Amino acid sequence: MIGPLLHPVPDNHESSVSPLFRMTDEERLVADFSGTGMTVGPHPMSYHREEMNRIGITRAADLHSIPSGRTTRIAGSVIARQRPGTAKGFVFLSIEDETGIANAIILPAIYEKFRTLVTYGKFLLVEGQLQNQDNVISVKAASVKALPVSAAHAPSHDFH
Repeated sequence: MIGPLLHPVPDNHESSVSPLFRMTDEERLVADFSGTGMTVGPHPMSYHREEMNRIGITRAADLHSIPSGRTTRIAGSVIARQRPGTAKGFVFLSIEDETGIANAIILPAIYEKFRTLVTYGKFLLVEGQLQNQDNVISVKAASVKALPVSAAHAPSHDFH
């Protein structure tokens, strides 16, 4: 027997229609990253994959099938920046798309040319020569461009 405390109470004000507009994908991404530093929804790059394919961006998961030495383009969210003291001015980026992580090697001269983007860019497009040495795949950057994918602040681990 259920006591009166557990009986359902009718709500005459209940509505199945929300008075709020549904968030756009971009608004949800910004809110997710702002609140938690991540999203449980699709990766920001997945919303732009069709355009990325059109402009010749290789997915991280497909880099293994490209011959070493070939010029390629990678793009995504910068998740880590490293500039080891022993690396003679080289900077290493880990760039994430919806399929995985791609590595970029930024030579000192390229770093100086694109310093602001490499240091502060959230989403980047890197073009350069693919290197596959002992199954360690990297793109040796010749150019770096900002990628206007999302205003979401995807956090990165920088220069640790």
